[in-house]
Amino acid sequence: MNKGKALSYPLFIIILTAGLIVVIIVSLGMGSVNIPPKKVILALLWKVPSLRSSYQVEHTVLTIIWDLRLARSLLAAIVGASLAGSGAVFQGLFRNPLAEPFIIGASSGAALGATIAIITGLNTFMWGMRAVPGAAFLGAISAVGLVFVIARSGSSDPPAVSLLLAGTALSSLFSAVVSFLMAMQDKDLHKIFFWILGGFSGSSWNSLASVLPYSIVSLVVLFFLSRPLDIMAFGEDSAKGMGLSVGHAQLVVVVFASIATAAAVATSGIIGFVGLIAPHTARILVGPLHRRLIPASCLIGAILLVLADDLARVILAPMEIPVGVLTAMLGAPFFLYLLKTRQRSLGGT
Repeated sequence: MNKGKALSYPLFIIILTAGLIVVIIVSLGMGSVNIPPKKVILALLWKVPSLRSSYQVEHTVLTIIWDLRLARSLLAAIVGASLAGSGAVFQGLFRNPLAEPFIIGASSGAALGATIAIITGLNTFMWGMRAVPGAAFLGAISAVGLVFVIARSGSSDPPAVSLLLAGTALSSLFSAVVSFLMAMQDKDLHKIFFWILGGFSGSSWNSLASVLPYSIVSLVVLFFLSRPLDIMAFGEDSAKGMGLSVGHAQLVVVVFASIATAAAVATSGIIGFVGLIAPHTARILVGPLHRRLIPASCLIGAILLVLADDLARVILAPMEIPVGVLTAMLGAPFFLYLLKTRQRSLGGT
């Protein structure tokens, strides 16, 4: 690799990072009260004590930025990064370009946990989260754990296809249970349905604080697992021949990718396509090596979800569209286009 190419990836990451910052600044200015980007930047810098005396910012602007919008935009960014990073990892683990963060039951498990919490009126805190997000987090982790146990029951090192099949079966089962509970408890139907559709309405600094440790730690661990993921891309037999403990690597990857997914779903509900499209886009731009793919996917996913949340808030204002609905409406056509234009690389003829 020549020097020019070596510099291209860091430059690309810098551009994506700058793009994310710009998107967040624009997002903070959008809403029922529009705030110019200059005022947004001044309001953000106001928290730096040494700069406060050099300019004035209206109290109303500070309240809107710091109390109402910033936590929501940052939460959308971290959820997008978590879903995209997990999607990139699962696509590599299963060697399947259609794999996404919910492929082994995280979304259906989270939906079941949240549904039970809503129906029972649970009002406790779990792992620093309120009842519904905490129950969703527990449901997602439990579902993935059950999938791994079932897939591993036939052998010490379950093949990827066993995880996929077990995840598909349990996802169908949990989704059926959620539908049954919704039918039996129609008074809570609106709450359950609204949660399942996904969104960031009512997001707060507590919501951000509850998801941030799980997401950041998981994504960092997954980044350091880039080499095992690259090795497993050659197939499980080849990976074993290279000395990799496939079963152990699978377990660690699945655990941390699932934790990142569970944390994201717990705070936002089920938001599809971000974890599918962002890794595809990143792979086109930076290639398949996971040490490049994971950071690029996270940044692209963060940008996509912040933009989606902006559109959800303003496209039919004052009514707010569930973000999960919007990502599906915009993501499905894009994915079909991607599938058509890259059919050969995805296994077509």
